[in-house]
Amino acid sequence: MADTADPIVPDAPEALPTAIDLREEYKKSGVAEVLAELDRELIGLKPVKLRLREIAAMLIVERARKAMGLSHETPTLHMNFAGNPGTGKTTVAMRMANILHRLGYVRKGHLVSVTRDDLVGQYIGHTAPKTKEILKKAMGGVLFIDEAYYLYRPDNERDYGQEAIEILLQVMENNREDLVVILAGYADRMDKFFESNPGFRSRIAHHIDFPDYSEGELMQIADGMLTQQNYTFDDEAHAMMQKYIELRRQQPHFANARSIRNALDRARLRQANRLFSTSTGPVTAADLSTITAEDLKTSRVFTMGVPDSAREAGA
Repeated sequence: MADTADPIVPDAPEALPTAIDLREEYKKSGVAEVLAELDRELIGLKPVKLRLREIAAMLIVERARKAMGLSHETPTLHMNFAGNPGTGKTTVAMRMANILHRLGYVRKGHLVSVTRDDLVGQYIGHTAPKTKEILKKAMGGVLFIDEAYYLYRPDNERDYGQEAIEILLQVMENNREDLVVILAGYADRMDKFFESNPGFRSRIAHHIDFPDYSEGELMQIADGMLTQQNYTFDDEAHAMMQKYIELRRQQPHFANARSIRNALDRARLRQANRLFSTSTGPVTAADLSTITAEDLKTSRVFTMGVPDSAREAGA
């Protein structure tokens, strides 16, 4: 008896969209939430935040092109963050990883932060497995290499940094659809690093400069840090902190927000010792939460003639 079953007809291919609302795609991706969080978390950095928004817009357009069947190639997303310490490079790298994940350009969206010591070995045969292990951990996310210029030490012929560089370059080229590498460090040193390693420069699509904070922005950062810890300046201490920032910015080894955080930690230390040494009875919540001018004025930043090294240690 002949088989009378209806023949199986394959499903027709799903029609590609003819139009896509980019604003709606932006909203659905959650990228706006990430950028808003960055605005709340970091004072200033307007050019950096603008650049992140531009990169996000480009990626949304690329994703729309792919959805509509237009010619598409995964963009090169390796980056260079150039700026002084304490300007938010690591924080921005974390947010960048989140953005790339939300837009589907990395599988996991995690950040692996390393320095030279995590990649370069101390003897023959040690560097390759160290570097490859780090790369394995970073796959599907973002590898952040802080002070990347230390990978290259031409003055030491027995240095193994070049081996790590060669492995990194190969992976950055061959696995760029599954890994984004962000190099970071001082601007002038990164420029010299790229001059010595043209292979890196050719693989970096986005160079983002992180400016130093202004005095007003640093004061906002100080106020914000204290608020997070349930502390506050009294009026005199607030004015003295402004003077501290003015002087500290002119001294060596200033590290922007990092130096402000260290200064506040030392102020809290002095406040605690002041309370212990002067309190003769119960203290109030206000006493425990207020930084006074006395907690700041003994800083070496206000002391003339102190060697630079000692200033940083006791600033």
